[in-house]
Amino acid sequence: MTVEPLPLTGERTVPGIVEENYWFRRHEAAYLDLVHHCAGAVVLEAGCGEGYGAALIAEHATRVIALDYDELTAAHAHRAYPNLAVLRGNLASLPLRDASVDVVANLQVIEHLWDQEGFLRECARVLRPGGRLLITTPNRITFSPGRDTPLNPFHTRELAPAELADLVTGSGLDLELLAGLHHGPRLRELDAAFGGSIIDAQVRVVVEGDAWPADLLAAVAGVTSADFTITTDEPDASLDLVAVAVRR
Repeated sequence: MTVEPLPLTGERTVPGIVEENYWFRRHEAAYLDLVHHCAGAVVLEAGCGEGYGAALIAEHATRVIALDYDELTAAHAHRAYPNLAVLRGNLASLPLRDASVDVVANLQVIEHLWDQEGFLRECARVLRPGGRLLITTPNRITFSPGRDTPLNPFHTRELAPAELADLVTGSGLDLELLAGLHHGPRLRELDAAFGGSIIDAQVRVVVEGDAWPADLLAAVAGVTSADFTITTDEPDASLDLVAVAVRR
């Protein structure tokens, strides 16, 4: 069965679109780095979006519950990935019993939420003792430098590393890992080739409404998840924050 792709919103990343490949691979890199925590587990992906991440997790987990608030998005994930248990619901009040899942995955979502503290308390509630929260989010220091309010109109609150750590521990979880996603060597070469930042080069095309230069489009199309690195070194300088927390 052919499933129509979700429309681009200017924020949501979907697979299979050449112009979106950099962002898709950047997100995929985090899933691939964290998915070993999901082996044999019952996993809730809180904010599943298009569903590709939940589908990747499902290759390793015993069961994946894919939750999203948006009706169109949840319906698409159900059609596109029939092996997922897709629910529509509010992340501020997770529709699961206490201590019912082994892992909560929340990748590139918390920056969209108005009540981040309440959401993390809900994550702690539905996790079994010893269960893990996997979370990624743009690093405020590099994503909206010098600002307390996000540049991205889809984001309500972006977090610096220390802010994310405080939120996680304040919810009653123990922080096991705080790391950052960075460009690897090949992407750093592309940064230099496109005037210092391949990200800025892409944004300029979108904002100015110009046609994609052939060299930039080819570079974006060639990005893979292996072109990103996740390390505990210099999280303040990272593009995205990556955290793992454990329920006591």
